[in-house]
Amino acid sequence: MEETLVINVLGLSIGVNTLISLVATVLLVWVFCMVSTKNMSVDKPGKAQLMLEWVYDFVRGLVGGAITDSKVQMYNLLGMTLLLFVFIANMVGLGFILTIKDYSMWKSPTGDPIVCLALALIMIIMSHYLGVDKLGFKQYIKSSYMQPVSFMLPINIIEEFTNTLTLALRLYGNIFAGEVLLGLIASLGGSFFPVTWVIGIPLQMVWQGFSLFIGSIQAYIFVTLTMVYMSHKVETEH
Repeated sequence: MEETLVINVLGLSIGVNTLISLVATVLLVWVFCMVSTKNMSVDKPGKAQLMLEWVYDFVRGLVGGAITDSKVQMYNLLGMTLLLFVFIANMVGLGFILTIKDYSMWKSPTGDPIVCLALALIMIIMSHYLGVDKLGFKQYIKSSYMQPVSFMLPINIIEEFTNTLTLALRLYGNIFAGEVLLGLIASLGGSFFPVTWVIGIPLQMVWQGFSLFIGSIQAYIFVTLTMVYMSHKVETEH
């Protein structure tokens, strides 16, 4: 288990490596969006603009398959922001390892359970807010918790907790496991230098590629499930 400096925020222990990479992730998303939308053109779009438009079209397909609300544009923007954030957060820990005085100073933010749980909670709470805002409190409770029959209320409440946990833990488990294995492979490569480099470097390259694939899939799954959960709150028919 990696060691890092820890700070306490509102009773929660947060690693400095997670905090640094979390800030870096937000900045990377912001820079990508700023660069992509600078000097936008209909006739001669740049590569960055084309990439952003591709991401938007991709997310629009995900959202359209789950939500038919008249304000679907809002969900498209939310889904695109979420996809960019989760994808970059999954990737930033793959490039390199930063250690200062035996303390880890860099990792994927989504390799921390607190970040994943906070992200899942934000999305679930937002889905409740949007549901109440659209349907009204009484109709929202009826359509979300009293269907198909009223005695399903306890089961539907439990489902809310399980949705939050599974949304967070699925993302955390995959990213955390990938980074642990990358660390083990790096240790193997440096254990009996230069002999183990023959094994360690190819394994590192293969696992980096596999982790890139897993990180992309997990970002896709997170956004897809979030939109499905939201559709259950804002749509009166499931």
